[in-house]
Amino acid sequence: MVVSIIGCGWYGKALALALINNGISVKGSVTTVDKFEPLQRIGVIPYCLKLGDENQQAPPDFFSCDIIVICIPPRTRSGEGESYLLKITEVIDNLIKYRVKKIIYISSTGVYGDRNKAVNELDEPLPDSASGQILLEAERLLTGHEEFKTTIIRFGGLVGPGRHPGRFFAGKTEVPNGRAPVNMIYQSDAVGITEDIITKEIFGYTINACAPDHPEKGTFYPLMASLGGYPIPQFIDELQNWKLVESVCLEPLLKYQFQVPEWKLYPADTF
Repeated sequence: MVVSIIGCGWYGKALALALINNGISVKGSVTTVDKFEPLQRIGVIPYCLKLGDENQQAPPDFFSCDIIVICIPPRTRSGEGESYLLKITEVIDNLIKYRVKKIIYISSTGVYGDRNKAVNELDEPLPDSASGQILLEAERLLTGHEEFKTTIIRFGGLVGPGRHPGRFFAGKTEVPNGRAPVNMIYQSDAVGITEDIITKEIFGYTINACAPDHPEKGTFYPLMASLGGYPIPQFIDELQNWKLVESVCLEPLLKYQFQVPEWKLYPADTF
């Protein structure tokens, strides 16, 4: 099996390593050739893919694969909106051109918006942020084609090595919305779920992926700060807009067992 990963960043590179360790050949795209060496070191076949660049054509060999994983988030803070959807359209054109049949698109639970209730895959997404709106439109673009089957993974907040959540609010005071639940997932679980989808060939679905533990922000972040050795933040004891992300698909489709099911078990990783 050959898997091509569009976007070998923090998550994509970790996924690539897990797949390689499982005997799967991986091709990975980055935007500049100076990023090749770290990928080659772990066994990834690197490609330079600059979506949206009219002067560069997508390398045909990159799209010669069994499955493509798309993990490029929209950079809404830098003003990327419409251009992101054009990049997704460019990917779709290449998927059809090179007859790739199985796709995984990495999305976010941000497509649901804060609706003051628990949500799952059966709920209609109602994004209340620019990034959520763009991701939902990208989902619709990909699932609107019959030439290939797409599985959407909506991850909660991704944390892990290099992204310790104890840093997020370290030392801050009067942080609002302290009673809102968190929707997070550890990197190895995000990778493990994706790997399961690939190896079990679960395509044509939308799957929410968050750890089953949803403590309040006012509990979670001080705990993470304590575990990571960061200054303890202080939250306001209030409940404003919130959501609690659940899944009705993860268990029946994958039978996945979380490596970090409770946040008090957060690994002592390097951060």
